Amino acid sequence: MANWIKAEVIENRRWNKDLFSLVLDADVSPFVAGQFTKLGLEIDGKLIQRAYSYVNSPDSKYLEIYATRVADGLLSPQLHALEPGDSVMITKDAAGFFTLDEIPQGEHLWMLSTGTALGPYLSILQQDDVWQRFRKVVLVHAVRFSADLSYQAEINALKDTHSDQIIVQPFVSREPTAGALSGRITHALEDGMLERLVGLPLSAEQSQVMLCGNPQMVKDVRVLLEQKGLEKNLRRKPGNITTEQYW
Repeated sequence: MANWIKAEVIENRRWNKDLFSLVLDADVSPFVAGQFTKLGLEIDGKLIQRAYSYVNSPDSKYLEIYATRVADGLLSPQLHALEPGDSVMITKDAAGFFTLDEIPQGEHLWMLSTGTALGPYLSILQQDDVWQRFRKVVLVHAVRFSADLSYQAEINALKDTHSDQIIVQPFVSREPTAGALSGRITHALEDGMLERLVGLPLSAEQSQVMLCGNPQMVKDVRVLLEQKGLEKNLRRKPGNITTEQYW
């Protein structure tokens, strides 16, 4: 059973009316970048819990969780309402295998995400080993509206520090946005636009691809990548495609 402990809310970063990040202080066990924890609140006598990936580096002083408020959800509206000094329950031990040590060697690392699934990538990108292992890192973040492009300061800092390695490509599907591709990741993969814009090919010989977010996106992109000759990454049979669904 999960070992639940109390976390104190240090800050609630509200990016827009629904997207928010909780900065927490809790004595959790060491974790690996890319892993997830669970948050819980007692609601009507029951502990309501959900899984959330860590956004922060494992060596950060505070923990950070990136989430979206679901209007009819049981937990997320309550989390969204938390203020500094409030408490929330968190599992002491993290879990999950969406981590860099599960990724085979390659020349290019592609990180494709939708919505709040950007979170685990930000944690991984704060680690030195990703920059030592891969010549190029492509970070793709797909959202509906430009206001959903959170963590721009952190992403810009990565671009400043690793300007010769990182390529960042946002997608905004429901409004034109400067610097972002319109539409969906799948469309830009089907017509080759994403590879042309990034300037790198997606190939079994060079590419490792991490997919995180909307389960339909993960499924559809995996099919397109397999058509290009890339294979699912398994421990017993290493490949090119490593996936994590976000609900």
